[in-house]
Amino acid sequence: MSAPIDPAKLEKLAEVAIKIGLQLQKGQDLVITSPVAALPLVRLLTKHAYVAGAGLVTTFYSDEESTLARYRHGSDESFDRAAGWLYEGMAKAYAQGAARLAIAGDNPMLLASEDPAKVSRANRANSAAYKPALEKISNFDINWNIISYPNPSWAKLVFPDMPEDEAVAKLADAIFAASRVDVADPVEAWRQHNANLARRSLWLNERRFSALHFTGPGTDLTVGLADGHEWHGGAAMANNGVVCNPNIPTEEVFTTPHALKVEGHVSSTKPLSHQGSLIDGIRVRFEGGRIIEAHAARGEAVLNKVLDTDEGARRLGEVALVPHSSPISASGVLFYNTLFDENASCHIALGQCYSKCFVNGASLSPEEIKAQGGNSSLIHIDWMIGSGETDIDGLDAAGNRVPVMRKGEWA
Repeated sequence: MSAPIDPAKLEKLAEVAIKIGLQLQKGQDLVITSPVAALPLVRLLTKHAYVAGAGLVTTFYSDEESTLARYRHGSDESFDRAAGWLYEGMAKAYAQGAARLAIAGDNPMLLASEDPAKVSRANRANSAAYKPALEKISNFDINWNIISYPNPSWAKLVFPDMPEDEAVAKLADAIFAASRVDVADPVEAWRQHNANLARRSLWLNERRFSALHFTGPGTDLTVGLADGHEWHGGAAMANNGVVCNPNIPTEEVFTTPHALKVEGHVSSTKPLSHQGSLIDGIRVRFEGGRIIEAHAARGEAVLNKVLDTDEGARRLGEVALVPHSSPISASGVLFYNTLFDENASCHIALGQCYSKCFVNGASLSPEEIKAQGGNSSLIHIDWMIGSGETDIDGLDAAGNRVPVMRKGEWA
């Protein structure tokens, strides 16, 4: 572990991930995915998992240099393949009751200089192979959680003018603050935060809006909401009966848009870091729920390849509300990591919807979800559209307006 990383706070992050993020059950297996650089955190997570009574903890590691070796020396045909056998095994583990924990921390710009066509092909193959496992996660069949570790390559991207040790220390502190583990009792802090998010979700669910109208610089967008949609935020019960916090940190309340009822234009307010490429200055126009025009000041070719993944990639699977005053926004740090940056701003997601964001979602078939407006895709990619200049109105079935946010804050 790098010396600048506070070991006590790292220990608290591991404890929160197991006790709050997963609420790991006695006898439950755990599958962890992690960058090699996050080995110190993996060891703490493994310890806390076994203390909590875990059955078997299994970790799969990724390595930045090994990933780059594939792009620089791998055969061309290899970019249309993925380790399907591995993802089938993960899907089987989840089907048998295992929990899932992912550690984010790889350099978000790792593949920025690689052939975008190869990156796109590899992503497409990986998405297709991963779908059986991803469905267990996106359908909320299992308790799952994502946390982060301050990998030096990521830290240098966020704080490029600092020596590596200082950059790692500053990113570590930002992660700990955003993850609410820099307080005396992080577990209690998360319980209180979850209660606040639950109150927001309840307010939105009671109003049963049929659409949200976003206005701001470069944005005039009406997002229809799926029939029978349900708002969620913070902790929620998975279909296996375990209450967990999928994302640490989280500041959002979110639901499912209607895939056919999104109209207007919208501009991004923060860069999107996607699979090693930076996409910035996104501007898109929707008609009938589908993106018919897309531009970006940077990374436009990558954006268009994402949109061509499949039919559902041009439609929305999530809309989320985050106040501009959230701790992550207030920090002023651009993390180049969606887990953090999405919690600094209201956002939308291209692609797959969450079945849990429907009333009685666990009992709905894929056909029923589609009939109610839910979107299906190989991807789920969040990008930020909120700011201190964003206003949001809720529209009821009769078209009446209720202020939801003004100048980026809850109204």
